[in-house]
Amino acid sequence: MIWQLTTAVTGFFAPSQLPPPGDVVAALAGLLRRGELWTHLRASGARVLTGYLIGAAAALGLGSLVGLSVIARRLLAPTVAAFRTVPSLAWVPLLLLWFGIDETPKILMVAIGAFFPVYTTTASALAHVEPHLLEVGRAYGRHGASLLATVMLPAAAPELINGLRLGLANAWLFVVAAELIASSKGLGFLLIDSQNTGRTDIMLLAITLLAGLGNLSDVILGAVERRLLRRR
Repeated sequence: MIWQLTTAVTGFFAPSQLPPPGDVVAALAGLLRRGELWTHLRASGARVLTGYLIGAAAALGLGSLVGLSVIARRLLAPTVAAFRTVPSLAWVPLLLLWFGIDETPKILMVAIGAFFPVYTTTASALAHVEPHLLEVGRAYGRHGASLLATVMLPAAAPELINGLRLGLANAWLFVVAAELIASSKGLGFLLIDSQNTGRTDIMLLAITLLAGLGNLSDVILGAVERRLLRRR
């Protein structure tokens, strides 16, 4: 309602700056009619899913190692923390140089975005598992990977799920930067292309779709989190 009133009544923004909601819906209908929307959704969704799975798996592995081993924490944690501060767009030219302009750098870009929240949460949660739980696990003969799987990961499950949710949200953020890498399809490409062509209606549509898909994926992971916590 505020959006409609701002554009139709107050005239504070010109239509080229902020198109009314009806124009954005019309742009959506046009993309659907031409079959372009599904192409962009499939491209971005595949990149996010693949990159997220790769980044989250690597983060869980490295985070578990750092959380389980004091030596690994001292050796690896400072370096990973330094890489975490690199801005997302700074990775683009390096990935282009190493992997060219096909799908590989785009997926790796998303994986980088998903990696750091999951890694940070995993390492921190495992490093702060209650000591008495570890003592009980060791008393039952659990050590190393067995202790990690049967005691530490279940104890840290709420924090781990929260980290996975943050990583997924970050993956949707990084897919826009990833699709700056010589893309011809995807919601990030649609966003940049609409800016170049002056189609503000499509630009707002792309932003809305990115927000909606990110929220939907977070809701799904939130439902998984609640189910796991009930079973726990």
